[in-house]
Amino acid sequence: MFLLLPFDSLIVNLLGISLTVLFTLLLVFIIVPAIFGVSFGIRKLYMKTLLKIFAWATLRMERGAKEKNHQLYKPYTNGIIAKDPTSLEEEIKEIRRSGSSKALDNTPEFELSDIFYFCRKGMETIMDDEVTKRFSAEELESWNLLSRTNYNFQYISLRLTVLWGLGVLIRYCFLLPLRIALAFTGIGLLVVGTTVVGYLPNGRFKEFLSKHVHLMCYRICVRALTAIITYHDRKNRPRNGGICVANHTSPIDVIILASDGYYAMVGQVHGGLMGVIQRAMVKACPHVWFERSEVKDRHLVAKRLTEHVQDKSKLPILIFPEGTCINNTSVMMFKKGSFEIGATVYPVAIKYDPQFGDAFWNSSKYGMVTYLLRMMTSWAIVCSVWYLPPMTRETDEDAVQFANRVKSAIARQGGLVDLLWDGGLKREKVKDTFKEEQQKLYSKMIVGNHEDRSRS
Repeated sequence: MFLLLPFDSLIVNLLGISLTVLFTLLLVFIIVPAIFGVSFGIRKLYMKTLLKIFAWATLRMERGAKEKNHQLYKPYTNGIIAKDPTSLEEEIKEIRRSGSSKALDNTPEFELSDIFYFCRKGMETIMDDEVTKRFSAEELESWNLLSRTNYNFQYISLRLTVLWGLGVLIRYCFLLPLRIALAFTGIGLLVVGTTVVGYLPNGRFKEFLSKHVHLMCYRICVRALTAIITYHDRKNRPRNGGICVANHTSPIDVIILASDGYYAMVGQVHGGLMGVIQRAMVKACPHVWFERSEVKDRHLVAKRLTEHVQDKSKLPILIFPEGTCINNTSVMMFKKGSFEIGATVYPVAIKYDPQFGDAFWNSSKYGMVTYLLRMMTSWAIVCSVWYLPPMTRETDEDAVQFANRVKSAIARQGGLVDLLWDGGLKREKVKDTFKEEQQKLYSKMIVGNHEDRSRS
């Protein structure tokens, strides 16, 4: 029979007591509040403390840089002066005026100087590319202690270096294990809970349990990221039979919204762990999953979505119509599919605070595992969510115009730049239609001028 020495027995007892205390703290301060949707304010106090530390570190860096004559890093600017938008015709007329002493009416149909307009626009686009810079991390004015080098950070003081090292220990040795444990707890409870609920007969009791199981598990996952979320105008939250559309920065957008509402998810069927979660969730709630072969069939997708929203007893569908993640500075083109089916649209604007951690997922640079590791080793995820009033398609409005109207409302509320470009351009070449549009505008200007002179 194996006997423990007194010292070994003491270690085992201490380890058992530590695990018991840790589990009790998790249960009391995280899991139970998640079940009832309450907060003790610990995360907000943590956020305020971090802000004070960031402010001190930034001031110390600036002062140390001045003392040692080091050039302090500032966010990159390209030097292009912003100007009010003007039409192609107005800009070409301006170039003709400045390049010729002749009256504008006497100019030929085509002038060689017109070429300079397209050359200048091309150079401006290369230097100030509105698309590419939306897929890189958002720049910060101050150091948030998440990187050893603030691009050109050099040794300033022992206190600042010790502070950075202490931050690494806290994030990797304390926060990371805690967050991983919470994430597995939330995902495990989601799989088990939805599977059990799935065996119940359909009815109000099943819907009630399903809703609260989903909310509880997503709230635990939110706490696994130390997410501090402020929800605005909750009276406008999506309702059954509608479609919730939001700007897309990160895969965790789903968790952010689902921790405050009950949604039907839309997506492709996956394998592995994600497939296990999907199969468990669909047993308790009517989510809309598509097979890989069905995703590109627009008519089939539209049919399935239409059938779902026409049943007013079914949950609102959650969709991110950009189709890709944008870096939290702008909203790009919305795909028109979800705006064609005639349902009430509930717009939602999500804006992250990059001071505490960059929530943007650059899928071309980081895999999902690397991205989640970056999230779980950041200080926190802080964001604001605005529920906008519901919107419906007007009689004289097509799906594209409706999508643009919704997109503009989201951009305005979230303080984001409203762009017409397709987010898919980060992986694809510019479509010929964009080039043809500029050619048509120029041709229309030339032909129009010719017709006006013919009439006179």
